[in-house]
Amino acid sequence: MTPDPLSLKPIRRALLSVTDKTGLVEFAQALASFGVELVSTGGTAAALRAAGLPVRDISDLTGFPEMLDGRVKTLHPKVHGGLLYIRGNAEHEAAVAAHAIQPIDMVVVNLYAFEKTAAQPGVAFGHLIENIDIGGPSMVRSAAKNFEDVAIVTRVADYPALIEELKGAQGALSRATRWRLAKQAFATTAAYDSAIANTLDQIADAPAPAEPAAPDTQALPQVLRVNFPLAQSLRYGENPHQRASLYSDGSGLGIAGATQLQGKELSFNNLVDLDACWELAQEFDTPAVIIVKHTNPCGAATGATVLEAYTKALAADPVSAFGGVLGINREVDAEAAEEIAKLFVEAIAAPGFTPEARLRFAAKKNLRLVEVRSAPARPVVKHVSGGLLIQDADTARLSTTVLPAGSADPGLRVVTWRPPTAEELRSLLFAWRVSKHVKSNAIVYARDGQTIGVGAGQMSRVDAAKFGAMKAVLPLKGCVAASDAFFPFPDGLETVAAAGATAIIQPGGSVKDQDVIDAADKLGLAMIFTGIRHFRH
Repeated sequence: MTPDPLSLKPIRRALLSVTDKTGLVEFAQALASFGVELVSTGGTAAALRAAGLPVRDISDLTGFPEMLDGRVKTLHPKVHGGLLYIRGNAEHEAAVAAHAIQPIDMVVVNLYAFEKTAAQPGVAFGHLIENIDIGGPSMVRSAAKNFEDVAIVTRVADYPALIEELKGAQGALSRATRWRLAKQAFATTAAYDSAIANTLDQIADAPAPAEPAAPDTQALPQVLRVNFPLAQSLRYGENPHQRASLYSDGSGLGIAGATQLQGKELSFNNLVDLDACWELAQEFDTPAVIIVKHTNPCGAATGATVLEAYTKALAADPVSAFGGVLGINREVDAEAAEEIAKLFVEAIAAPGFTPEARLRFAAKKNLRLVEVRSAPARPVVKHVSGGLLIQDADTARLSTTVLPAGSADPGLRVVTWRPPTAEELRSLLFAWRVSKHVKSNAIVYARDGQTIGVGAGQMSRVDAAKFGAMKAVLPLKGCVAASDAFFPFPDGLETVAAAGATAIIQPGGSVKDQDVIDAADKLGLAMIFTGIRHFRH
């Protein structure tokens, strides 16, 4: 669309001061081709001169040298006056004329890489502080506020489109473009300030400048500041009448930062399910395959290979697996792909796929293949009406040391007269990891690294035990069971035993614990208390 000629503002002088110099020379050359005077600072000026471009130093514009190790160079009335004065306003025009302030029509700025600095292990506190940009955000805000007359460029990705518009309008930019750039600019400074505030909020006491800026990992933020740029607009949300988009932290990690290798566009529900099965798959050190429907695992298994783990996971509930989403913690090879391709699957998340596997999946054009890199655990945020809830991620892992009954030390405690066998213990630990990712109330039946039945999201723990047993298609006799929270009465445990379980793992902590222990002893069950609960709402 051709811009309204009345909305066009020519660019005659531009101030460039960037940390990321990608595309800088090409953009500056385009500006210079329209006769734009280039004003610049420090390293940016040096890069432009090295490319043969004429550059005016900022100190020549301001009449004042850069000082205080570069802390003060653009904080000057001749910079901000040149940005903020309203063209055509008689009072403003008189003021800038009286003080010999020259107009600046464009600012090209990207800010000190504070987040990159903060992410460095053991970064010194003084170095962190020095990477807080002051002049850059100040210029960004001044230029954006006066977008009617000034263009503010904060994103390297905008350079090509701006060059094309400048060419089409003989060195001018439209009001619509200046408005779009201004909105981006305020989003940039908001994100930058949030990153600084969030980082400093994690440091309990200001250390000496040379000491590491160690975060206080025990503290949740005093103010929750969130900055997640739009990554993808989705067709709709959980249901077609709901709007939805995906926002990413920009790390390129986890499901939000995954690379889609093939298939239809990922839906809202696909992403939620992929996250659920990927997180559960990360619980295991050996090859694991998780099959999820509506965020609950219907099949989960480990094996010597991905193929073995998949075969076991599918066998746990082949009916529910139809149309499911898979999470796999190993690269998917051709053998596994051959078997998986026989089932209708919506999406697969894995750290990689061999070329042979991708070739096998290519025939299923709608199947979404997603390559994922693990992300560090982050606090969990949930909306409630009028606010947000935030909590630590549930990263608790059990000690594999089994303590005898009556031990006061932390760890797994055998509370029945019969301890679990080595085989039962391996199955119990597997079931426990799965139960952590099942909606509460949860009962998981398992054996030999394979789920047998999953009772998810029931209002009664007895019903969860019954439902898990009802869902089982493999023999329950001789399996073990995990409960995500304590049994408040013996009836839930008795239901699990009646289904065929021989050993149980649960948190303990009920006022009726002794009644439950007595019931287990009477039934000849082995039972372990973890001291850790895994509610998942």
